[in-house]
Amino acid sequence: MERRDYRRGGSLTEVGMGSAQLGNLFVETTDEESTAAVDAAWQAGIRYFDTAPHYGLGLSERRLGRALAGRPREEYVLSSKVGRLLVDSPETAHQQDDDGFVVPAETKRVFDFTRDGVLQSVESSLERLGVDRLDIAYLHDPDDHWEAASTTGVDALVELRDQGVVGAIGAGMNQSAMLAEFVRRTDVDIMMVAGRYSLLDQSAADDLLPIAAERGVSVVAAAVYNSGILSTSTVPADAHFDYGVASAEVLAKARRIQEVCATFEVDLPAAAVQFALRRPEVASVVLGIRTAGHAISSVERATAPIPDELWGALADEGLVRV
Repeated sequence: MERRDYRRGGSLTEVGMGSAQLGNLFVETTDEESTAAVDAAWQAGIRYFDTAPHYGLGLSERRLGRALAGRPREEYVLSSKVGRLLVDSPETAHQQDDDGFVVPAETKRVFDFTRDGVLQSVESSLERLGVDRLDIAYLHDPDDHWEAASTTGVDALVELRDQGVVGAIGAGMNQSAMLAEFVRRTDVDIMMVAGRYSLLDQSAADDLLPIAAERGVSVVAAAVYNSGILSTSTVPADAHFDYGVASAEVLAKARRIQEVCATFEVDLPAAAVQFALRRPEVASVVLGIRTAGHAISSVERATAPIPDELWGALADEGLVRV
């Protein structure tokens, strides 16, 4: 698989494995299925793996670490996130997590972008993953914590980067405006934007991508299926967009994009994956992978032939900006 460089001397495969599903996102996944997914991703050429403490209250990190154990550490890039500490919560241990993951609520998430919080978060992630360094560490969803995240949070990550514990630093969010501010004001290397640079939403092209290009900062595009509406060949009537039920307007636009793709014999999900990779600022597209089949189909979508004329046709109809 092709690789793209990012600051601090690293490179990412054009497709990365998002590991939220290894944390039992929405439905339970077995250890065996999780290992098989990582194995299939590896065999398909994926060498970038992303996770976070938030995903399954540490379960994703533990499963991913076990699945990668024994593979040459220099051959893959591993990213995790900081900002949510996992704190023991015996009073809720008998309950199920209430944040979308099918796991017992034995711990609770506490937002913490202080220096001590970031250092503790990275140390705990390294322990769960079974590694001695992170290639990339992102500040995770600092939407309501700009002041702390942009000062003590970034400073702590810079400190860890200087020590070699972390290779590159940035932030990961579902919005692009604040990511652009991080690039503008702080010493970050790579940013992860979820859902804001896709076939249905190119808002990151207004703020994040231009400043990233200016400052030499790379961008990872996540959630390019926009909560699933672009993940199947035919847009379903009950499709979700941006974590909610898709509006009639969004459904109509997605279906028109699907129709234009069909005239060029292009599968909608393949177009969704490859659209973001057309931007030179984008170093990788991270796709959520739960099973071995998901890993194989993800790479197939990223490498399917797509004629350049498709993008022009979509632009001519005002469906995308290219």
